[in-house]
Amino acid sequence: MRSVAEHRSIVADLLRPRPLVESPLAEALGLASARDITAPLSLPGFDNSAMDGYAVVAADVAAATDATPVRLPVAADIPAGRVDGPPLRPGTAHRIMTGAPVPPGADAIVPVELTDGSTGTVAFFGSTEPGRHIRLAGGDVRAGEVVLTAGRCLGAPQLGLLSALGLPTVTVFPPLRVLVLSTGSELVRPGEPLQHGQIHESNGIMLASAVREAGALAEQRAFVADDPDAFLSALRSADVDLVLTSGGVSAGAYEVVKDTLSTRGVEFAKVAMQPGMPQGAGIFDGVPIVTLPGNPVSALVSFEVFVRPALLRAMGFADTERSRSVAELTQPVRSPQGKRQFQRGVHDRSAGTVHPIGPPASHHLRWLAASNCLLEIPEDVTEMPAGATISVWDLDD
Repeated sequence: MRSVAEHRSIVADLLRPRPLVESPLAEALGLASARDITAPLSLPGFDNSAMDGYAVVAADVAAATDATPVRLPVAADIPAGRVDGPPLRPGTAHRIMTGAPVPPGADAIVPVELTDGSTGTVAFFGSTEPGRHIRLAGGDVRAGEVVLTAGRCLGAPQLGLLSALGLPTVTVFPPLRVLVLSTGSELVRPGEPLQHGQIHESNGIMLASAVREAGALAEQRAFVADDPDAFLSALRSADVDLVLTSGGVSAGAYEVVKDTLSTRGVEFAKVAMQPGMPQGAGIFDGVPIVTLPGNPVSALVSFEVFVRPALLRAMGFADTERSRSVAELTQPVRSPQGKRQFQRGVHDRSAGTVHPIGPPASHHLRWLAASNCLLEIPEDVTEMPAGATISVWDLDD
């Protein structure tokens, strides 16, 4: 059998990034930055007020108390956005708003709450010290600093930072385009009546959703019956970066994916894991193709183990793995000798424990839907007692 690590490497080597693009910030959410980003200017770009209040020389209000207020004439009004504020003369105050530039000569801001709020002559009921309530130029970012490194996922705060730096676009890796194709003559669309021996198709929406959650673009094609010509037609009409199939890869008869592609550039192998032993990967008509088992738990676990990290890597993300930790088992688990098992579980992060749920068989989809993690049991371990620590893949990160 092929090891999990070997098959992960094979799948990862299939996928290649698309050419980099310069994206408007509004279209870059969830993509990976392609280059280190250096600040073209400092943030803030000037000393500004952190409070609504009055700009003063701290020494001028040093004696101010509730009982003996200090009164100063208000010589100017400085709202946010004013660009021509005059210098502050000692013995005076400037009324100032949050974000407005601190006038030359001022060394502190007194919040309006410590004054009577007047606009002519203002009374101060408390003292301050130099530098108080002033946001210094460059206190957040200095021009020339690297603010985001290549491979960083661009979320709301990252895009906000780039916009604050005056950058209208960012160089990114575009998302990969993935065709998700389920196979099987037994499959029926959800909402349509079933005949005996038929099942509703579920892998398509499940895998397409997993592709989208990873940041790629998913095209969910209607499933195809176990017909080689129909299957090849569906593949050849695809203009994508990856074809992801489910079903038709086992050792029995009517395995349309394996029968059709085993002589067309796709290698099929047994991988030492449970669930998800039958796997395939290769290049068909110049397009990478990864073939997953048809049982739904096997399909999604295989996606998590092999496809998701490969997609993220090809889309430029520095972090390609699920968050992993160790947790204490609440009950014993068993695993077959020689296979890496991925069991479903509920991870209580606050308690540091994990509770295995459901049978290990690959058709028990309800238990996968109820889990928030996968428990990883190595190939050379056949049983672990309650209280043992086990490796956990968090699925909710």
